[in-house]
Amino acid sequence: MAPLLATAWLLLAQANAWSTSHPCHVKSVHLASSKVTNDPATSADKIEQGQKRKWFPIHPADALSTNNDYNAIVKSAYVRHCLVETEEMADLILGLYVGGGAVDGESSLVLEDDDESTDLFDKLARQTSTCVHTRQDGGEIGWIDNPHYKQSNDDGSNLSSSIETSKLNDAVSEIISNQVLEQLFQRRVKGGDVLKLPIITNEQRSGDASAGWHVLRVDDLHLRPITTTDASSKSVVNKVRPKLKGSGAVPLSPLFQKRDDDSNAESSSNIVNSEVDREGNAIIYTIPDAKYYKIVTTGCQMNVADSERIMGVLENELGLTSLDQRGGSIGINELLAADDASDNSNNNKSTRKKETPDILLLNTCTIRDHAEQKVYDALGPYAAMKRAGKPLAIVVAGCVAQQEGEALLRRFPEIDLVLGPQYIPWLSDLLVEVGKGSQLCMTESMLWSESGGAAGNKKNGKGWNSSREKDRDWMVPMKRGHSVRGWVNVIYGCNEHCTYCVVPSVRGVEQSRSMEAILQECLSLASSGYKEVTLLGQNIDAYGRDMMPKRTFADLLHYLNNNLPDGTIERIRYVTSHPRYFSDRVIDAVANLDKVCECFHMPFQAGDDGVLRDMRRGYTYESYMNIIRKIRAKSPDAAICGDVIVGFPGETEEAFQRTLDLMEEVKFDNLNTFAYSPRPNTEAAEWINQIAAHVQSERLQRVQELAARHALERSERYVGNIVEVLVEDRNPKNKAECMGRTRQGRQVFFEGGIERLKGQLVNVKVLEARTWSLVGELSGIL
Repeated sequence: MAPLLATAWLLLAQANAWSTSHPCHVKSVHLASSKVTNDPATSADKIEQGQKRKWFPIHPADALSTNNDYNAIVKSAYVRHCLVETEEMADLILGLYVGGGAVDGESSLVLEDDDESTDLFDKLARQTSTCVHTRQDGGEIGWIDNPHYKQSNDDGSNLSSSIETSKLNDAVSEIISNQVLEQLFQRRVKGGDVLKLPIITNEQRSGDASAGWHVLRVDDLHLRPITTTDASSKSVVNKVRPKLKGSGAVPLSPLFQKRDDDSNAESSSNIVNSEVDREGNAIIYTIPDAKYYKIVTTGCQMNVADSERIMGVLENELGLTSLDQRGGSIGINELLAADDASDNSNNNKSTRKKETPDILLLNTCTIRDHAEQKVYDALGPYAAMKRAGKPLAIVVAGCVAQQEGEALLRRFPEIDLVLGPQYIPWLSDLLVEVGKGSQLCMTESMLWSESGGAAGNKKNGKGWNSSREKDRDWMVPMKRGHSVRGWVNVIYGCNEHCTYCVVPSVRGVEQSRSMEAILQECLSLASSGYKEVTLLGQNIDAYGRDMMPKRTFADLLHYLNNNLPDGTIERIRYVTSHPRYFSDRVIDAVANLDKVCECFHMPFQAGDDGVLRDMRRGYTYESYMNIIRKIRAKSPDAAICGDVIVGFPGETEEAFQRTLDLMEEVKFDNLNTFAYSPRPNTEAAEWINQIAAHVQSERLQRVQELAARHALERSERYVGNIVEVLVEDRNPKNKAECMGRTRQGRQVFFEGGIERLKGQLVNVKVLEARTWSLVGELSGIL
């Protein structure tokens, strides 16, 4: 095997060996000096240093409520480490890790290793760590307890925390001291954070030099958000639901049973949840047992990806089956058109299970106007079913759930669970609580955990020598809606607070996933035969800025491109960029990386500088066009797509004309067009200079006509050329045709057998240009 680290820095050793009395001492490995800065301070730390706090939270932990604060929910963290002798060595390891194996772009400092591991920290630990306990395991310590975790009595009283209450096992305490752990969790770490901490013993707390340095990587957090026995928790609205008023039947919910939960080993047919009313009559709240689900999805790609996670939890953890023939989800409009649920409420009991679900889950979007009313319309028939005695669990998830919160329960007390997007990893646990009679509103701010934190802890214990299979434990189970292309979330939430946008209030602050977790999900897709991934984020250019130390989206693109094996994932796409943060490095990555597709989604929203300022977008017409010019120069064949809003409050005809001017200068391949609508909890919704609906409609029509003309013009450039197409599906309007996309994202239709070609890269000669698609003939299979 080739040496892992280049000889330029690996074999240089200091004259004085580290004391062999250290419990983790092995033969020292020293690194050449290379000054790498590391600022692991959170926003709270920077405030203490005199910097002014912004009016909205930046670091994920800053957004947590008093009831849901960091030390009340973070029970433990899964940690790896490198143990080194000097701060200089720790700096270099940090720089190598964040730089993907190189420091300051120097090509001489690169990894030279012929094994198949894609975990850079694992490699660094094996070559540089001096810890005899963890070095051969790639620095893996495992789950370690948060010494500041707030223990509570059963009634939720007397919350307390103490470093002395931490129950670390002997093996962990030999590796990492309580003093270091105390510092680690004081930084309020999250998954993906990497930081250096000095080894400080009790004798050295007075200011003596440290005995060495830990470089620590946090893989994931073990979180405890569900406290149904805690009377102080706002997440539990009612422990047991009260009887409905009037003539309605007592609301029944099916019993949900986790497949791997030994505590529910008793036969479900014998389990019910009940109480006795004032007259001594038994009131039953749950009956066994849930088998079928229906999920309804609206909104953007983020909601689609969330629904895939939800379906994975329902099927893999709870053993439920979808009622939708396609095995996926439907939209609210389709549900309203197809379902007459109230008529089914009196069906014969033996056939009702086949026609109606045991759980209805609405995964909602709040971007469009009247989104809340559509949710209420969809819920009506199912609430009526429940009032009529149907044992049914009703869950409202997504953005409307986060926006409305307990108001949903007041409007429809038949709802069992209001689920904010950040609580999806705990869905199975929450439904188990629903089956016990709980009604929950889970919308408080929460840190993201890859698997809810519970799976790894339960299966592997808390010892330093625990070993988890990351391709399974680093993610919520998913049921993909497609077999060729998959969605992969890389960052959740948004910190921008544009004056028209509801996303920050319903999706929370930005929380980046670790590059390792993202890669593991992509590798899992690759092993299942997927050929394309689309990386998702409300503001994907913000990727990594909430991490310690900061990383960039360009870093992630390079990391994935370099570590996805050839012949597996052929294409990497991403949405959505923000012009305020878009970097030249991303343009270079798209232009030069073979797997990254030549397509830029660059929402501009408006062309007038005054409107952009009122929107709080942070860029101008000219700065936006500078980005477009750089893209055209470095990637001339790339597609450029965008979003635009017309009729924003205060938009004059002259300001609107600037939007048309920008469109003429760019000529977008595809443009998503919207008329402004006031959304709850946004600043612009309260302004008095709203634009009349008829003016908005007229401007929207003009924008759409111009966008269609430009789209056709961009399509025509393909005519007569041979393009590379990834075959995705059959053309739903012509079964003899296949449908695929070019690298630039243009749909292409051509005759061919989908059974043979699905998932294949093919060459297609373009014969006809349409506004939003192309028509061609198969030229060959790549």
